[in-house]
Amino acid sequence: MAHPSFSAAHDRGHSASTPAGSAAWDHPEPLALDTAPVPEYGSGSLSDLLPTLAAGMAVPGTTATITELTPADRNCVFLIDGLGWEQLKAHPDEAPFMTSLLAGSRGGTGRPLTTGYPATTATSLASVGTGRPPGAHGLPGYTVRNPATGELMNQLRWQPWTKPQVWQPYPTVFQLADRAGVHAAQVSSPTFQNTPLTKVALSGGTFHGRLSGEERMDLAAEQLAAAERSLVYTYYAEVDGAGHRFGVDSDTWRGQLMYVDRLVQRLAEQLPPHSALYVTADHGMVDIPFDEQHRIDFDEDWELRAGVALLGGEGRARHVYAVPGAAGDVLTCWREVLGEQFWVASRDEAIAAGWFGPPDQFDERVYERIGDVVAAASDDVLLIASEREPKESAMVGNHGSMTPAEQLVPLLEVRS
Repeated sequence: MAHPSFSAAHDRGHSASTPAGSAAWDHPEPLALDTAPVPEYGSGSLSDLLPTLAAGMAVPGTTATITELTPADRNCVFLIDGLGWEQLKAHPDEAPFMTSLLAGSRGGTGRPLTTGYPATTATSLASVGTGRPPGAHGLPGYTVRNPATGELMNQLRWQPWTKPQVWQPYPTVFQLADRAGVHAAQVSSPTFQNTPLTKVALSGGTFHGRLSGEERMDLAAEQLAAAERSLVYTYYAEVDGAGHRFGVDSDTWRGQLMYVDRLVQRLAEQLPPHSALYVTADHGMVDIPFDEQHRIDFDEDWELRAGVALLGGEGRARHVYAVPGAAGDVLTCWREVLGEQFWVASRDEAIAAGWFGPPDQFDERVYERIGDVVAAASDDVLLIASEREPKESAMVGNHGSMTPAEQLVPLLEVRS
């Protein structure tokens, strides 16, 4: 079941969608920010996973903060892009092997991890690889403003290009492990070998590119066995792709889940002695209906556009950058228009509330990357931008916010 405090916070903050044109829509009672279910930074988030595993292998500079996990000499993390905890629990027939591991998730507690905010791939992969929350590693969204240029930067595609080590200067846990004599390796698609995101989030040790899922599983097992102490990462993307294109209620998505379940079992059956395999994800996903009640179009809403210089983030986790002097007015307007369906915070409020990690770990270089206004969806609603973001606006499955369906991810464990 979902983490109690997380689910309770979400239930308190959730309210039904309100049709456009009603009095409540014109003057809603905004969601209280303290009802937003903040991720479990420091004890049960993605940024805590690799430091905990590395600390168990005596890697200097790492600390075990997920206290439920037992150290192992060889650790493998298999990250399945887009496979949320709630989606996995809802499909036992398609994923019998992973379903059999649910009760032992997170060190036998039967609980999930939280991804961190926003629940999106670039942010989550950086949290995994650096062992730091988004407010420290500095990838706090799908697209964010580059303060040096004033342009939106897509942190997944790294466009426009900027120097990776300037954008994210901290070492990865793989680099720390490699320096400490641990055999560190990443096994993924060859496409990702030289991307800036890989360099800033997942580099360290050796990268091994393999096209098929079966080849990745076999090679991950080989890399685990390559030394007495090993830290191996492997990755599968297509569950996420099927969800975006067809939705998590589609036959295509279910077929991907069936396939990746077999991959997990294939890897689990090849673990060398003294190994621990952890299966997790970067976020979950929700399907959003294609109607005006559930998809609000920023490009067609003059109220939401007023005073906005740049619209960043994604449909369920927006960064809103105001023209100079308009931040207060934009915040007021967004709360009035969206306040029943989104948690709407100022930049300082979101940071202080711990959305991007513990405030005392926040790096000032990240401050202006975050929107003047930050909006996180509570309802099954999407703030699209049909003209600016036509491809993203057409997706069936979406993610980014702090609801359990997006935020909770498994931490399944197999040991040998």
